[in-house]
Amino acid sequence: MLVLSRKKNESIVINDDISIVVVEIRGDKVRLGVEAPKEVPVHRREVYDAIQRSIEVHNQTDGTPSNKVDPGAAAAE
Repeated sequence: MLVLSRKKNESIVINDDISIVVVEIRGDKVRLGVEAPKEVPVHRREVYDAIQRSIEVHNQTDGTPSNKVDPGAAAAE
């Protein structure tokens, strides 16, 4: 894991087309802004995990293999 220090309004860039910006720091909370192409799904971890659980349940009930499916097929959070 790469660990970086950033201040308010500073950012990091991932793969030339994704930017993460520190929008606000208040106490122990940090607000981040994510700029990414529309085809790149961006979710909070708990939403991503819920999507994966839902996909696994669906795959178990309809008999298809339980391979992970692109979460981009679900609505972005």
